Amino acid sequence: MKNDWYVNFGFWDVKRTREAHPAGHFNRLIEKKVAELGGIKSLYSDSYFAREEFDRQYGGAAYAALKRKYDPQGAFPALYDKCVLRH
Repeated sequence: MKNDWYVNFGFWDVKRTREAHPAGHFNRLIEKKVAELGGIKSLYSDSYFAREEFDRQYGGAAYAALKRKYDPQGAFPALYDKCVLRH
């Protein structure tokens, strides 16, 4: 841990361009770069991961097992639904 680096940054606005881009386009570029560099994006901001990518990054199989055990009736939304599908 002595040589580990931690960086936290966020977005508070959108990048305005002349070209049309889908919602979250630049956020997606950052998500991909962070993953490429071995980092993990915090989930306090908007996220645009595909489900498979999200599950790989955030322990989807372990989460699903815990969800089945502790929330078998589905009273609470799934993590992906809360973090990605909410917008």
